[in-house]
Amino acid sequence: LVGEMWFVYVFPTNALLCSFFIFCLSWNGNGAISDTSAALLELSLGEFKKVLLNTTVPTEAVLRDIGSSVSFLVFQLHTHHLNATVSFNKIPSKDRSATGVDAGLLSVLRPEQTVSTWYLQSTDGSPLWASAVTISYEERDPIPGGCNLEFNLEIDPNIYLQYNLYETTIKFAPANLGYARGSSPPLCDVKTGQDSRWRLQYDIYQHFLPESDFGETVLLSHLQEMSTVQLVEKNGIQLVRLTSNDMSTVSSSSIPGQGVIYNVIVRDPLLNTSAAYVPVHTYVCNFTSTMDNCFTLGRISTKIFFTIIAVAGLFVCFFGHKFLKTGFFFMGFVFVSFLFFILITRVTSLNYDIRLVLTAVAGAAGGFLFVAYWWRFGCVILCMVIVGLVLGFLVSSLVFFAPVGEFKIFHNDTVFWLTFTCIAMVVPLAFFACPRFLNILACGIVGSYAVVLAISSYFYTSLSYITLNILKRALNTNFSSAYTNVPFQVHDIIIIIVWMILAVSGIAVQTRRERGQPPFPPHPYQEWKRERARRQTNILDPSYHVPPFRERLQNWLMQIPDFFQEKQPSGERTPLLL
Repeated sequence: LVGEMWFVYVFPTNALLCSFFIFCLSWNGNGAISDTSAALLELSLGEFKKVLLNTTVPTEAVLRDIGSSVSFLVFQLHTHHLNATVSFNKIPSKDRSATGVDAGLLSVLRPEQTVSTWYLQSTDGSPLWASAVTISYEERDPIPGGCNLEFNLEIDPNIYLQYNLYETTIKFAPANLGYARGSSPPLCDVKTGQDSRWRLQYDIYQHFLPESDFGETVLLSHLQEMSTVQLVEKNGIQLVRLTSNDMSTVSSSSIPGQGVIYNVIVRDPLLNTSAAYVPVHTYVCNFTSTMDNCFTLGRISTKIFFTIIAVAGLFVCFFGHKFLKTGFFFMGFVFVSFLFFILITRVTSLNYDIRLVLTAVAGAAGGFLFVAYWWRFGCVILCMVIVGLVLGFLVSSLVFFAPVGEFKIFHNDTVFWLTFTCIAMVVPLAFFACPRFLNILACGIVGSYAVVLAISSYFYTSLSYITLNILKRALNTNFSSAYTNVPFQVHDIIIIIVWMILAVSGIAVQTRRERGQPPFPPHPYQEWKRERARRQTNILDPSYHVPPFRERLQNWLMQIPDFFQEKQPSGERTPLLL
């Protein structure tokens, strides 16, 4: 913005000086124009050019000296987060233009055509920088979006992206078979055999930007890495391969604040050729909103909630078995709060902060009930079932966080939840014979993971999606079809090391401390009864002379009216005589 303001106020008014000023700004020292804000942009095949677009005069982008072997061109225009329009005409029309942060047009060349022109313009009311590139394809290559029946353009090579809190969905128009200049395009839906567009296949690719990096330069450099077929195959992660019989729609898990680039490669298996659509990017957040924008992700309530849980989890990690009631309270809190948050989110439309407060209250109640059950009944087996299920939930989440979770069979909700539940139940069954070690193991692993969740509320880490993906699937019925790939970068490796050190240290410290000790303390209620009986029969015990609680409560209630009465004079008082 500062650079744009400088450009506006320093630009000379004289026409001759104006032309010289533009030339000086555009010269890159090698005899070529790389950055230009003039009304004419000269393009070269496969070379990205940076251009300043305005809202009044469209910039004319021209590609010259097109070879005779080129059958069609895909023009791409990319901006950071503001919309721009690319059109075949100076005045954009609905069926001859595309608008967005990643907009593109496909130009089918006429015989003997050597020059192609496009018009670029900012549509957000202010000048903006954009990056443009033209990719060429030959007659044997498939035509991206050549059989479009859904969107406005006749041939639409664009990918349309939508996102919400749970999932990001991309849509694209089906492709058509390639054809030579001057030929008629193959019919789209007349035949369904191997000599028609139905033989085409679509590979969906995903590419992650550096974590927590919203820089425009970084984005444009990574968009270059996802612009052509060869670069997409080299730098992208393939999510899925679709056939022409599948819906041209793919969903993946939303990661707010994490930049992601998507692209589609259409392949012709018979001719062994391919072509790329126009790549599209998203940060799953808004740059212009005053609240909850990309730079202020993470609510204060979430940070407070997970910070408190992290402090409790760190204590439980190292002392959970020694202070058994504290460990049980923590496990009961986690167990109840997770289920309660799912329930209240599905059945109500309350504000997030209110739901989080109610979740904390319900979790605290669940923790107290768990401790009360242990105090009154002292049943180790049932308590270890709850503790084992909490650990089993985390283990099962880890299994589906791995590439196993991307198997197509687990996109079926019934198969997924049955498998997830079975894995979670295996954990308490596997440690049924050694409940003390199960409790120590759960305290170490679950308690240390609470620290990871607290870190993720302040700094982005993919490890929070171990459990967050399961929560999304429980809350959103459409999330089952989403692919849950997440970036795995330097920050995540550091946090994994921290998590492992905490978990191993906590387990080792507690195991060593409890060596030679009874597996669990005595039944608390029985201990209390024995202690009460001892006090009632031992007159030398000072507590023997203390009235029962009920009698003390009655005496205290009877004294309440005395607090509201004035003290009456007790008569004549005589000072003490020396």
